[in-house]
Amino acid sequence: METLLNKHRTLISQTRMDIVRDSYNTIKWEKPLVGIRGSRGVGKTTLMRQYIRKTYGVNAGEALYCAMDSMYFTNHSLLELCERFSLMGGKHLFLDEVHKYPHWSREIKELNDLYPNMKITFTGSSLLQILNADADLSRRVLSYSMSGLSFREYMRFYHGIKLPVRSLAEILANAEAVCEEVNAVCHPQKLFEEYLRVGYYPFYDGDEEEYYSRLENVVTFVIDQELVDLCNIDRAYTRKLKAMLLYLAANVPFEVNISKLSTYLELNKATVLSYLSNMQRAELLNLLYSDNKSVTKMQKPDKVYIQNANLLCMLSNDVKIGTLRECFVVNQLSAKHTVEYAKEHGDFRVDGKYTFEVGGADKKFTQIADIPDSYILADSLTYPIGNKLPIWLVGLIY
Repeated sequence: METLLNKHRTLISQTRMDIVRDSYNTIKWEKPLVGIRGSRGVGKTTLMRQYIRKTYGVNAGEALYCAMDSMYFTNHSLLELCERFSLMGGKHLFLDEVHKYPHWSREIKELNDLYPNMKITFTGSSLLQILNADADLSRRVLSYSMSGLSFREYMRFYHGIKLPVRSLAEILANAEAVCEEVNAVCHPQKLFEEYLRVGYYPFYDGDEEEYYSRLENVVTFVIDQELVDLCNIDRAYTRKLKAMLLYLAANVPFEVNISKLSTYLELNKATVLSYLSNMQRAELLNLLYSDNKSVTKMQKPDKVYIQNANLLCMLSNDVKIGTLRECFVVNQLSAKHTVEYAKEHGDFRVDGKYTFEVGGADKKFTQIADIPDSYILADSLTYPIGNKLPIWLVGLIY
């Protein structure tokens, strides 16, 4: 126990408080059971430690932070830890990367029954299934999903430019005014181009090569560890998963031909569909369907995108600008909205209402002419021209 107390003190004292993500204020930390899910590298651990430092200070007392892959848990159980922490007057237990602890959901449920006054906040992989875990915690846990940095957050994190969150409806209705506000404080196009390369994960330190190296380590860990442990994928097939990811990165936006992909990977069609689904859950891919309401478990997607623009740049040496634009739009809009593949008119259908076509500044309305609530999201545009809007505007929605 002393080891955990010392680690808590060291880690919390090293946590920086100069920039805190907006999601900090949306999480109801005071609730008895709070779960924060997200892909590796998006900042879950930092956010949790920032809350501890701001609320409880550096020293372990009422709060205790524990990394669940700590050596402590090779000889001690979570139940044992909570019993001792409670006797010490502890009130709030923070469990980081909870999926690394066997039967985590079962023990958390038991802790919640035994110590109803003990608050427990935990983080876990985006693959974490609270509903289908050993013990169904879905009715007890207040669950949050955490994405990487939006374009708006990137400007604040790395350039000190503070802009408010704008809803999609507000952006579409008042694009001119929103653009005026942004252009008054920066040159958004230059920053947008930076963001596409290095802006999604909050660990860029100015060295692009080092950033991509760290990002490659993230992808490797997700495939070799999380997909194997949480999706029951045979470790012998992780090379196939990596091959699939590289193949898709070289061919996105990929209009899915399952037979072709199956032949390339030497896997049956059902396995390929299962892998695609798991890689979407792991936030390595975005799968788009033409009708989300009728999607069945093993239905092939209509289009596949790499999950974010930074991943695409890391995985492919020859990224086409059109692909990068579409990847950005799907990634940013998917954080708050339902995005579908528009088969006939435009590129994307959002919330079953808005139609978007993505392209350069010279993009014409030919494909979406006479379609209600239709817009072009155009690159290299500073201000809107009618329903043709600067593409970076959708990066302000969270």
